[in-house]
Amino acid sequence: MTRRAAIVTGANRGIGLAIAEALAASGFDILAGDLAPAPSDELHAGVERNNGRLAYRAFDLSDLSTHASVIETAGKEFGAIDCLVNNAGMASPVRGDLLDLAPENFDRVLSVNLRGTIFFSQAVARAMLAAPAKDGRSIVTITSVSAEFASPERPDYCVSKAGLSMWIKNLALRLAADGIGVFEVRPGIIRTDMTAAAAEKYDGLIGQGLVPSRRWGEAADVGLAVATLAAGTLGFATGSILNVDGALSVRRL
Repeated sequence: MTRRAAIVTGANRGIGLAIAEALAASGFDILAGDLAPAPSDELHAGVERNNGRLAYRAFDLSDLSTHASVIETAGKEFGAIDCLVNNAGMASPVRGDLLDLAPENFDRVLSVNLRGTIFFSQAVARAMLAAPAKDGRSIVTITSVSAEFASPERPDYCVSKAGLSMWIKNLALRLAADGIGVFEVRPGIIRTDMTAAAAEKYDGLIGQGLVPSRRWGEAADVGLAVATLAAGTLGFATGSILNVDGALSVRRL
């Protein structure tokens, strides 16, 4: 079987690592992009363990001048891009009163989470459209329940994810006729390095029933969701949002 190829940003650890492993297990070779100069041992082992081939490119998502080289590397290594997973992102540098939000922190978060992701996905979409048409191509973007839920102590992060959600809707409309599925995955409270600082708080909230499933989400939960969307069998659901949050986002009386 000819393996397909996926670009996964922010793949060195956490959710991105779990996504790369899940995609490798489902038949993808992986071009991983991350800030680190080299792939982590965990990433290398995780892709190889699942019979995938790994290529790696260090790049800063917020630096638009680096985007073309990542796409060129994917082309040289694998010939074509079948799937893009926009996972890279950053948390709020400072949690606190939104009235104290510093412009430089706001700008940094949006430059990575929103601006960088928008223009990287734009560049990948152009590359997909320039290649011969094929079935099952997809662009999957990891946002957050914070695209809808407000957190006044980290408004920069929430704004970045809400804006990204609107970009995904527009991209889905633009690429629908070309057969490229565009999806948004919204993780809830997931056990990662990003949430480690607030683990005690979330332990208490989950214990009180905030998450109906009564447990933390794991990075592997998100990886499985992405692999399902990237399989190419849900193309007619393009533009959809998949909540991976243990029913956290379901409104109830």
